[in-house]
Amino acid sequence: MLLFSNNIVITMNKKQNLITPLKVSMPVSVRAIGNSRGVVIPKAILEQLGIEREMDMSVEDAKIILSKPKNPVRKSWANDAKAIATAGEDKLIAGDFNNENDGDWVW
Repeated sequence: MLLFSNNIVITMNKKQNLITPLKVSMPVSVRAIGNSRGVVIPKAILEQLGIEREMDMSVEDAKIILSKPKNPVRKSWANDAKAIATAGEDKLIAGDFNNENDGDWVW
């Protein structure tokens, strides 16, 4: 079955109940977001790909490629920090950042 939605042609796969986009180019508006720029990605596409909050972005052959992250950011940081501490590798590298007049501060 072909569906037309917001100038996008999509097909519906009855067996897997997935929306499969055809390889059709679609113009999108680039919008100002603070000092940056962005585009709006339809919710249905994000849900189909399982993308919630973050995406990986790369540039290949003058194309911007957005994909589901391979590893969620910071997912293993807590375990990595524990392993570093257990190995005794958690010493300050740059030393303390005390100033001459910091002597009267109470921490």
